[in-house]
Amino acid sequence: MGIFQRNNSSFYSPFAERRFQSRVERRMVRFDWTIAVLVLVLMGIGIMNLYSAVAGYPERQVLFSAQMRWFVACMILMVPIYLINYHFYEATAPWAYAMTSVFLLLTLFFGRVLHGSSRWLNIGGFSFQPSEFSKIALVLILARYFAANPKHGGYTLRELKFPLTLMLVPTALIFFEPDLGTALIHVLIFLSIAVFVGLDKKTVAAVVGFVLLIAPIGWFFLLKDYQKSRILTVIDPSVDPQGAGYQITQSAVAIGSGKFFGKGYLQGTQTKLRFLPEQHTDFVFSVLSEEWGLIGAVLVLALFFLLIAWGLSVASNSKDRFGSIAAFGLAAMLFWHVIINIGMALGLMPVVGVILPFFSYGRTAVFSMLCVVTLLLNISSRRYIFE
Repeated sequence: MGIFQRNNSSFYSPFAERRFQSRVERRMVRFDWTIAVLVLVLMGIGIMNLYSAVAGYPERQVLFSAQMRWFVACMILMVPIYLINYHFYEATAPWAYAMTSVFLLLTLFFGRVLHGSSRWLNIGGFSFQPSEFSKIALVLILARYFAANPKHGGYTLRELKFPLTLMLVPTALIFFEPDLGTALIHVLIFLSIAVFVGLDKKTVAAVVGFVLLIAPIGWFFLLKDYQKSRILTVIDPSVDPQGAGYQITQSAVAIGSGKFFGKGYLQGTQTKLRFLPEQHTDFVFSVLSEEWGLIGAVLVLALFFLLIAWGLSVASNSKDRFGSIAAFGLAAMLFWHVIINIGMALGLMPVVGVILPFFSYGRTAVFSMLCVVTLLLNISSRRYIFE
C-alpha cells in the first residue's frame, strides 16, 4: 500500500509526495519577525543618517540615491537566499570559499587601487569587494568543518590545523591588499567560532602564547608605517596629526558636541562644515552621535545588540550543529563590525576601515550584511523542521 493516498486509492505519486512535503515545510517554517523588524529599523535609521552625512556635499549626494537603489535591489535578492534551505549553503560552502579565495587573489593582482589599497575587483563592468563575501564564506566553511568533525572535550591544536589554514588563506590575501581591518575581522570570526565549539586548555594556552609571540614580529616586519601610525594614534593622536590622528580628534569632537540630546537632524556642524572625514563610511556613527546625542547613540547600540543577542538565540535553538555554528559565526561577524567601527569613532581603536552595518555607504557591504541577516532568518525559520 502506498504511503500517500488520494480518494481512498492506493495509487502512489512521487510528485504528490513532494507537494505534501512542501506543504508541511511551509507550515513549519516560521518567519522570524524579530530579526526582520530590528534590521528594518536599523536600515531606516541608517538611511536617514546617510542622507544627513552627504547633505551639503553635491559631489556625494549621488551616493545616497545609489545606496537607496541598492537597498531595494538587495531586498529583492534576499528572497531566494531565504527560501533555499540553509543546508544548501552547507553543501556548497567549499565552492563559495574557493570562489571568494580566487576573487581575492585576482583582486591582489588586478584590482582597482584606491587610497593605496587594491580592494575592488571589476568583472563585466561591475565593481565589488570580494573580501566582504569572504567573511561569510569563512563562517560557512568553518561551520561545515566543525559540524562534520565534532569533538568532545575541546579541540586540540593539531585538530585546528585545517580550519586555521582555511582562515589564514583569505586573511593573508586581504592583509596584503592591504586591508588590515577586514583581515582582522577574519581572525576574530575564526577565534569566536573556535571558542564556541570548544578548545582544550592546552590549546587556549598555545593560542595565547602564539599571539604574544607573533605580535612583535608583526609589528616590526609585517605592518606598514601608516598602519603602525594608526595604532599609535589611539594612545596619542598627535603622532599622526594630519592623518588618523586628525580623524580620531574630529570624530571625538563631533560625538562630544552632541551631548545628551544632540544638535538635531541635519544640524551637525562637524558634518556640514566638513571637519569630519569619511563621514559617510567609517565615521557615520559620529554623524549620528552629533545630531542625536547620547540618547540616539544608545538607542542604535541597543538595537544592534538586540539583533546580535537574537542571533545568539538562533544559534542556541538551531535544530542541528551546522545551523548552530553558522548562526553563531554570523552573529559574531555583526558583533565585531559594530565594536570595531564604534571603537574607531570613539578613538578607542585604530582606524582600520571597518564599516558599521546598515549605516556605512557601500554596495558590497550592504549586500553582504543583508546576506548575513537573511541567513540568520533562514536558520531561525527552519528550526521547527525535523528532517
